[in-house]
Amino acid sequence: MSRRVVVTGLGAVTPIGIGKEEFWKALKIGKSGVGPITSFDTEGFTSKIAGEVKDWEPKDYMEPKEAKRTDRYNQFSYAAAQMAAEDSGIDFDNIDKKRAGVILGVGMGGLNTYEDQMKVYNKKGPRRVTPFLVPMMISNLSAGTVAIKYGLMGPNYVVTAACASSTHAIGEAFLKIKNSMCDICFTGGAESTITPLTVAGFASMKALSTRNEEYSIASSPFDNKRDGFVIAEGAGIIVLEELEHAKARGAKIYGEVLGYGLSDDGFHMTQPHPDGAGATMCMQNAIDMAGIKPEDVDYINAHGTSTPFNDRLETKAIKNVFGDHAQKVAISSTKSMTGHLLGGAGGVEAIACLFAIENNIIPPTINYQDPDPDCDLNYTPNSFIEREVKYAISNSFGFGGQNSTIVLGKYEN
Repeated sequence: MSRRVVVTGLGAVTPIGIGKEEFWKALKIGKSGVGPITSFDTEGFTSKIAGEVKDWEPKDYMEPKEAKRTDRYNQFSYAAAQMAAEDSGIDFDNIDKKRAGVILGVGMGGLNTYEDQMKVYNKKGPRRVTPFLVPMMISNLSAGTVAIKYGLMGPNYVVTAACASSTHAIGEAFLKIKNSMCDICFTGGAESTITPLTVAGFASMKALSTRNEEYSIASSPFDNKRDGFVIAEGAGIIVLEELEHAKARGAKIYGEVLGYGLSDDGFHMTQPHPDGAGATMCMQNAIDMAGIKPEDVDYINAHGTSTPFNDRLETKAIKNVFGDHAQKVAISSTKSMTGHLLGGAGGVEAIACLFAIENNIIPPTINYQDPDPDCDLNYTPNSFIEREVKYAISNSFGFGGQNSTIVLGKYEN
C-alpha cells in the first residue's frame, strides 16, 4: 500500500508579511511587498527596487550570538522552520528523530556574508576574515541548522536548482516519505540575495524590472508592460508527514502532496524552451504521478516571473498540457505581490496553494492592467475569487532550464 504524504505545518517569512496569517491576509487583499532597496545605496544601479522582508528581527527566533553567525537567508529558513514546527504541534521528545529529516531549497546561499567578508579581506587582509565565513555562506547549513535545533537525524540536504530549488526540495521530501525513508520532513526553501553584486549581475542581464518610480506595480506577470522580475527575499517552510503518523498524533492536515514532476529544457542557459517543451513535460509528469487528469486541476500557481519570455512560454506550456481546460483553470502569480524569491519562491508559493485549497480562494495576480495577446488565460486579475479548489499545482522554472511542479490536493479520508 502506497504511503500518503500530508502537510501539517506552515511557516512563512515574506516581503508581504511574517507568519502564515499575515502572509495569507496580504495575498487575499493583493498587497505589494515591493519598494525601494534599503539594504544598500543604489546610486548607479538601473534597478533600484526589491521585495525586502520588513521589520526583520532575527533575535525573535534565535539567540543574539547565534544570529551574528548566521547569514540572513539562513535566519529566514530557521525562523520559518520554527513557525512550521510550532504550527504542526510536533512533540520532538515523542517522535523517532532518526526518521525525521530536512530537505530545503536554496539557490545562491549566503551572499550577504560573502560580499561583506570580501570587503573585510580587501581592506584588512586574510587574518581578519571571520572563522564563520564558510558555515555562514554554504547553502547546506540551512538544512543542517534546522536539524541541529531539533536533533533530527534523518535525510538532510539542500537542493540547488536556481528558481526551481524549493519546489524540487518539496518533491524530494515527498518521495522520501512516500518511499519509507522517513516519516516527517521539513521542506521548502529560503533566499536572501538583495546584495549589490547580485542586483548588478541580474541587471546586467536585463532580467530585472527598471520601473523604479512606479515600484508598487513593477512586478506585473502576464501584463503587456512587464519588463523583468523584481528580486525578493524570504522563506517558506512546510512540514510533510506520513498520513498515519500525522493522524496518530492528532495533527491538523492542510492538504496532501500527490505528485511531483521535474524536467530540463535542454535548450539555453537562461531562456526557456521556445515551445515550452520542458515545462509541458514537467507539469504533465506531476499530474500523471498524482493520478488525476489535467481537467481536474482547479488552480495553477504559475511561475509567472514578470519577464517577457517566461510568462509567454509558461502560458504556451499550460495550453499544451490543459487543452480546452486552459481557458477554465484559475491561474495566478503571487510573485506579483511578493516579487521573486528565487530559490525560496517554491516554498512560499506552495503555502499559497495550501491556503487556496483550505479556503477555496484563488489569490490574485495584481498589477494586471494591459493584457498581452500572447498571454490570454485566466490569471485572476487584481482581486481574489472564491472557487472550490480540490487540486492545485505549483510551477517553478529556473535558469539552466530546470523545471519543477508539485500537485497538492484537498485532504480526504
